[in-house]
Amino acid sequence: MSDLIVKDNALMNASYNLALVEQRLILLAILEARETGKGINANDPLTVHASSYINQFNVERHTAYQALKDACKDLFARQFSYQEKRERGRINITSRWVSQIGYMDDTATVEIIFAPAVVPLITRLEEQFTQYDIEQISELSSAYAVRLYELLICWRSTGKTPIIDLTEFRKRLGVLDTEYTRTDNLKMRVIELGLKQINEHTDITASYEQHKKGRTITGFSFKFKQKKKTGAEMPKNSDSSPHIEKPSQIPANIAKQPENAKKDDLGHRASKITGLIMSNGLADRFKRGDESVIDMMKRIKEEITTDTTADQWENKLEEFGVIFQS
Repeated sequence: MSDLIVKDNALMNASYNLALVEQRLILLAILEARETGKGINANDPLTVHASSYINQFNVERHTAYQALKDACKDLFARQFSYQEKRERGRINITSRWVSQIGYMDDTATVEIIFAPAVVPLITRLEEQFTQYDIEQISELSSAYAVRLYELLICWRSTGKTPIIDLTEFRKRLGVLDTEYTRTDNLKMRVIELGLKQINEHTDITASYEQHKKGRTITGFSFKFKQKKKTGAEMPKNSDSSPHIEKPSQIPANIAKQPENAKKDDLGHRASKITGLIMSNGLADRFKRGDESVIDMMKRIKEEITTDTTADQWENKLEEFGVIFQS
């Protein structure tokens, strides 16, 4: 089973600045919550073992111990920001990442409790939010590369981002105002370095384009494609010898259940539609009254019971510029 990380897109798009070790620590804590079935709440600590960090990210033991100790001190002081809709408008919220964190020398473990504001933003509902395997970012040595990868896959359904304003782009990648003030340095040290690592070590191949007003660079946009799986990525127990295809046979239980197949297809379309609503920032457009995001998505999925209703929803999203790829 793959080590899947799930984050609400609101968190993906939040403006924050984390060091690479801190990012990795948070990802391992999310993974711990999933694997143990504990889930994430604002009261119970999650335990991250130094051995998990060593094995997942292929670092030396003594380096991992010291890095995790330092990360515990720094992560408590870190903040991030996001927006929520209120009755009278939007509110900009600033929160800490964790309310409590500590390192235990005797067991070489970190205990971490996420802050209350973070808990609802990190969820186990794979169908509804951005997903990726932790393997995809394990080989990324730049914190900017991790953030750039996370930013790009929020647009996985379209394979391209809108033009992101230069100031907004710096915030999203956590580039401080005092860092890479010259745009050519930003391009070389942040964008091009990040894309090089992403293209070499992840499941996508990406490129970027700069946008100008006159001679001044005002923003960037990105395009990316999913890499095709190669033989090296096949399961270890797969037969590497030439494969001779046999005539395929449709199992009798599938052939006799066209209605179930139809339901599965509609369920897939419904999940894709709700996923696109989230990844394109359209949730507020379709929520009713005080309806939560989760309730809205559940309602939409329940509405999509026929191909006609699915078509209607796809047409609605296309009006907002969403592109459906076959």
